[in-house]
Amino acid sequence: MELKRVVVTGMGAITPLGNKVPDYWNGLINGTSGADRITQFDPSKFRTKFACEVKGFEPTQFLDKKEARKIDKFTQFALVVSDEALADAGIDKTTINPDRAGVVFASGIGGIITFQTEVSDFARGDGTPRFNPFFIPKMILDIAAGQISMRHNLRGPNFAVVSACASSTNAIMEAFNLIRLNKADIILSGGSEAVITEAGVGGFNAMKALSERNDDPKTASRPYDKDRDGFVMGEGSGMLVLEELEHARARGARIYCEIAGCGASADAYHITAPHPEGLGAKNVMLNALSDAGMKPEEVDYINTHGTSTPIGDGAEIKAITQVFGDHSYKLNISSTKSMTGHCLGAAGVIEAIASVLAVVHDIAPPTINHFTDDPELDPKLNFTFNKAVQRPIRAALSNTFGFGGHNACVIVKKFSG
Repeated sequence: MELKRVVVTGMGAITPLGNKVPDYWNGLINGTSGADRITQFDPSKFRTKFACEVKGFEPTQFLDKKEARKIDKFTQFALVVSDEALADAGIDKTTINPDRAGVVFASGIGGIITFQTEVSDFARGDGTPRFNPFFIPKMILDIAAGQISMRHNLRGPNFAVVSACASSTNAIMEAFNLIRLNKADIILSGGSEAVITEAGVGGFNAMKALSERNDDPKTASRPYDKDRDGFVMGEGSGMLVLEELEHARARGARIYCEIAGCGASADAYHITAPHPEGLGAKNVMLNALSDAGMKPEEVDYINTHGTSTPIGDGAEIKAITQVFGDHSYKLNISSTKSMTGHCLGAAGVIEAIASVLAVVHDIAPPTINHFTDDPELDPKLNFTFNKAVQRPIRAALSNTFGFGGHNACVIVKKFSG
């Protein structure tokens, strides 16, 4: 069977750098940090008191007030980015076949705000079970996909993906495969996360995963810097409209780029730590290149997982040099988590959008907050420190790795007729 070609025709984003795709992109190329002291709860007793929060988001600007109360914040984000992405794609819902249009959407954690609120309220009570009837449908992480399908009358494949921080990249891969196997014409794919809560921050603090640079939060996310001390939690959501090429052409769609290939692998090593030699990361990039039918030399930019953790950053760089060999020194490499923080289950799609725009505009966004070279990392590699770089970008590779050893990778390339 001949595989269909899959292109990106629309995008939507809510991020710590801006609540529309153009604002997000401008924040990236200008090297803006989204980190600041937490405002969603009082963090004074927590070891980490800062995060990359979404700013200025008011759900009732986009959603009916009654509707907004019935859904968790992560689903609010999801619905808003779906509206932006469909509008950006120029899709008229009355002229597409709803049975061939679907949703594959991800979250690493789902409705933790709802879960924390309901359990806390119960614990403070007299033991009588008084739970909100929307407790379960607000909390479960598949509900965002369901809500998107209902909002836009999309009756094709519809499901959620969870693989921790790799979740939304895996969602893109599933959507890509559905379309190229001719199971659908259009899939809205991405992920959403809203975990800046007492439980979220406290849980990651207990794991010693978060930076504790409370005196200077804006520079706390510093991938590849010698003094990196953990990741900065982020929140947000992203959406890609993936579309079968001939379907997009038939309706005269604007095409951003083509999805070249995707890959998945497992570290099979540890519940939270990556394989120290980058074995899983190496395999996932090789799998994606094989799927795309591409040589390593055809990639010009890598948006790394790059969380700003001491072990993780080094393992990924080892994997890149193993996969790309001498071509590693011709790549621009950067971690946009230095600006957005780590958006967990939404990280993959938010970084895929950055990779798409890097290909569209021939700009590699920077890794900000670099102060001191890490002697364990090859100084000849181009980490795109502190300033965006204009250069031809034929193809970009985006890595995301999740707790449990889940690895996912997507490659996007310039569209050629």
